[in-house]
Amino acid sequence: MTTSTPASALTVADLARYIDHTLLKPEATQADVAALIAEAVELGVYSVCVSPSMLPLTIPVDADLKVAVVCGFPSGKHASSIKAAEAALAVSQGTDEVDMVIDIGAAKAGRFDLVEADISAVRAEIPAPLILKVIIESAALTDDEIVGACRAAVAAGADFVKTSTGFHPAGGATVHAVRLMAATVAGAARVKASGGVRSHADALAMIDAGASRLGVSGSRAVLSGAPVEPSANPAAY
Repeated sequence: MTTSTPASALTVADLARYIDHTLLKPEATQADVAALIAEAVELGVYSVCVSPSMLPLTIPVDADLKVAVVCGFPSGKHASSIKAAEAALAVSQGTDEVDMVIDIGAAKAGRFDLVEADISAVRAEIPAPLILKVIIESAALTDDEIVGACRAAVAAGADFVKTSTGFHPAGGATVHAVRLMAATVAGAARVKASGGVRSHADALAMIDAGASRLGVSGSRAVLSGAPVEPSANPAAY
């Protein structure tokens, strides 16, 4: 979302529509996912984001809640054909959005042609209006590599570029990375900040830097600092 309204003016309801309420722990159970969905409905977030083995999900019929799933997660070192098959299966099981991980090593080597081809293979299995988000693992990249990865994602038809898996030892989202990614895609795609967004202040900083979606596991804590009064701000999605 592009708006002149400062992020600090977003109400709880406004801010909730930025959030992909996320559960990607390897030990997560179906009961954990059911609890995630219930909390997501209660909080009014935009989507839930889960591992592919958790699909299909049972979403209440009256809930305004999207389903996102990760692909090639968390290393990105899967063959493109495997990522594409994983995305196709997720689509057949009712996902609305796919968050794929690039081959980070290809980006580190400057092989952005391979990064683009990898993303294109997944994009081919995700027909519009379904959404493709591309995780570039920004904390593991230099600024030039971030720019190259974002340009490859846009060229391959991604809807979002996303900072992080939240599993890499280099860290998660930073304001600097989000700002650089937003400047690079320049409206041709949107930016999702994920990994380390744990507080209301974190969320506002990422939005002010250019993020229009947030990957958050502790959504209740992030929303707790927002005002509750109605706002004229449009939804983030």
